[in-house]
Amino acid sequence: MQKLFERLFKLKENHTDLHTEFMAGMTTFLAMAYILAVNPAILGETGMPKGGILIATAASAFIGSMLMAFLSNYPFVLAPGMGLNAYFTYSVVIGMGYSWQFALMAVFIEGIIFLLLTLTKIREAIFDTIPLALKHAVSVGIGLFITLVAMQSAKIIIDNPATLVGFQSFTANTFSTSGICAVLALAGVVVIAVMLHYKVRGAILWGMLLTWLAGMIAQAVGLYRVNAADGYYSLYPNFSLSAITRNIEEAGQLFGSLFDSSAWTRHGYSVKGDQLLYSFHFITVVFAFLFVDLFDTLGTVIGTAAQADMLDKKGHLGRIRGVLLADSLATSIGAVLGTSTTTTYVESAAGIACGGRTGLTAFTASLFFLAALLFSPLFLAMPGFATAPALIIVGLYMISNVKKLDFSDFTDAVPAFITIVVMPFAYSISEGIALGMISWTVINVCCGKWKRVSLLMYILTVLFLMKYIFL
Repeated sequence: MQKLFERLFKLKENHTDLHTEFMAGMTTFLAMAYILAVNPAILGETGMPKGGILIATAASAFIGSMLMAFLSNYPFVLAPGMGLNAYFTYSVVIGMGYSWQFALMAVFIEGIIFLLLTLTKIREAIFDTIPLALKHAVSVGIGLFITLVAMQSAKIIIDNPATLVGFQSFTANTFSTSGICAVLALAGVVVIAVMLHYKVRGAILWGMLLTWLAGMIAQAVGLYRVNAADGYYSLYPNFSLSAITRNIEEAGQLFGSLFDSSAWTRHGYSVKGDQLLYSFHFITVVFAFLFVDLFDTLGTVIGTAAQADMLDKKGHLGRIRGVLLADSLATSIGAVLGTSTTTTYVESAAGIACGGRTGLTAFTASLFFLAALLFSPLFLAMPGFATAPALIIVGLYMISNVKKLDFSDFTDAVPAFITIVVMPFAYSISEGIALGMISWTVINVCCGKWKRVSLLMYILTVLFLMKYIFL
């Protein structure tokens, strides 16, 4: 077996061994296993069956990581991406009013486009066209957006008629439901922060599990009261055979559902044929998925590769086409399975820090995702207040890119700021991207820097303006 792995992944050539790669793969899985609970929680708000989403999430992570292992021989692990799943749910389905089947089709097409771009040099042209400031701003904005979503799901932030939003009130009337949820979520953030400080492997996953365990204890002693009518369900997992069977049946319902054109609707109206092809909203949706996925993947890969000292003197990564091929194929396959964009995870850095240097790390992590299917009821029962701390910490990771912005250059700083603040305030990732790109082009032209704006950037700006004028 060791000789087979040596032949497949060239372990000695990459100065690693079987034990190191296995431990690195397990570490990466533990660092990102929270997605198995968080993704069904987010996508489930679209009306998609959560059991099916969990299976699609694990299956897409398994397939994507396998592709990465054999197409690139790099230790990068894939799964449905944070931020992209929030855009799928809150912008495309809830915000724009499209059906989740329509959104899955947009993800599928995005993956196909990404594949075509990977096979040509167009990918580099697009990457060079988008201003660096906006690339960083998109990450920051999504980080704030998913943090807001997390705080709402945990009842830390609540509706307030006078100020739109407000902080949770810990009164006797609410403490046993929303109040205790907020307390447990805030405690979970503290627990994860402490474990991250002490470099505990799988800190985010362990933090979620401990928060959930505290919730079950609170239910047992009466601090948390089950009230299904208001959305406060029992916190105990159901490992019955019927529950597992139901999850499998739901996965079957999701598989290939994107190809059912009769389900492509927007606000209840059918979206078919030419209407789909000429829909500015559809173009916006596909481009937003492509935009975030493209730059998130490249940023993650370059950042983690630099950590592992895999870049050459010019900062280039060899075999990067294999990385992007795996990412694009996993995206389209994931859409067919029934989940949002599958992408390379920054948590791959956890395995790299443990010595992972080859595709065997990704291969190992993929097997753990496959095994996780046996524990589907465990991940599905995890409540919103337990997944919220993970989302808040992921939001922290994403907003770290704000330090890369040059706030002394207002032609970059103002559009970046607009991109960042519009996402959480307008509750829309796509609006932040659109307004950020429009403002960047307009401000640079008005400041006499029109040569700085590429032809492709002008075209994109016009498309976004036409969206606001005609739709």
